Amino acid sequence: MSCLFCRIIKGEIPSFKIYETSKVYAFLDVNPLAEGHTLIIPKIHAAKMHEVPDDYLADVLPTARKIALALGATPDDAFQYNILQNNGTLAHQVVQHAHFHVIPKPNDAEGLGIGWPGKPTDFDALKKTHETLLKKMEGKL
Repeated sequence: MSCLFCRIIKGEIPSFKIYETSKVYAFLDVNPLAEGHTLIIPKIHAAKMHEVPDDYLADVLPTARKIALALGATPDDAFQYNILQNNGTLAHQVVQHAHFHVIPKPNDAEGLGIGWPGKPTDFDALKKTHETLLKKMEGKL
């Protein structure tokens, strides 16, 4: 298999492992946006998040929480960070194996920098989207 992350899971490519369960593997990003930038990958090959089985996804957020705490998260909110997950090349996914980033945000220069080009809301269109999604979530479409 040529998938970079599958090869890391198998030990064919070295990594700086931080944490592991039977379902996920977490390791330091070799191109970090900030010190401690960590990747969490399911131990099953799936290109996008919606292809990952629920039991694998169930380990992701508890793992992200443990990593955030190890990096310095405290109740006083002094430590700030992002959890990022991209699906597809247009959404900036580089490695086509679902993965989640824990990215410390120590200051304005380091960590994830994003823009949020929000648009004014057309409430009629929003209501239609809401109704469509509700039907799909209920399995009616």
